[in-house]
Amino acid sequence: VQLQASGGGLVQAGGSLTLSCAPPERPDSRYSVGWFRQAAGEERKFVAAIARGRTYYADSVKGRFTIFRDNVENVVHLQMNNLTPEDTVVYYCGAGRPILSAISNPQVYDAWGQGTLVTVSS
Repeated sequence: VQLQASGGGLVQAGGSLTLSCAPPERPDSRYSVGWFRQAAGEERKFVAAIARGRTYYADSVKGRFTIFRDNVENVVHLQMNNLTPEDTVVYYCGAGRPILSAISNPQVYDAWGQGTLVTVSS
């Protein structure tokens, strides 16, 4: 499975962006999809995931970000509201079949999209 991530860009603090993650080949809704973000020189950090109809969020984004799946197109979106400069970083989507207890571990995802840069200006 290869993924395509899109939707990054420049936004002012308090603004919103929606990231999208789609498989370019045959859609497979059985896969769990997670969004992570990674700054240069740092580890990839969990943001949100959707798995088996349930959603999971990092504490830092709860109440601001929403992950949801378009079941027709099998595209997973990450709606990001009330963005702050601290959200400025490259975002990656991953797909896999992790056990739910490992949903926030990037190592259990076996396919990744290219990163998409989100820049939030103050």
